[in-house]
Amino acid sequence: MLKYISPIILLIISNVFMTFAWYGHLKHRSMPLLIVILVSWGIAFFEYCFQVPANRIGYSVYNAAQLKTIQEVITLTVFAVFSVLYLKEEFRWNYLIGFLFIILAVFFIFKK
Repeated sequence: MLKYISPIILLIISNVFMTFAWYGHLKHRSMPLLIVILVSWGIAFFEYCFQVPANRIGYSVYNAAQLKTIQEVITLTVFAVFSVLYLKEEFRWNYLIGFLFIILAVFFIFKK
C-alpha cells in the first residue's frame, strides 16, 4: 500500500514548493524581477527533490499517463487552496465545475 501512497505524498509536497515558486511572488510585486526569479529557482530546487523521486517510485506502480494525471489533480488542488488561503482570491463555482470535469478525466485515465 505504501508504494501506491508514497508517490502521491511526495507529489503533494513537491507541488506545494512549486506553487510557491511560481505564484508566491504575486504577493510581493514590488520585489525586483531578478530577485523573484532567483528565489523561485531556489524554491524549485526543493520541488525537484520531491518530484523526481515521486515519479521514479511511482512509475513502479503507475504508468506515465496515470502519474501525470495524479500530478495534475494534485497541482490544481494545491493551487486552489493556495489561491484562496495565500493570495486571498475567491474560489468561484465555475472552477468547481472545471475540477469536476478533470475528475471525470481521471476516471477514464485509470479505467482498465
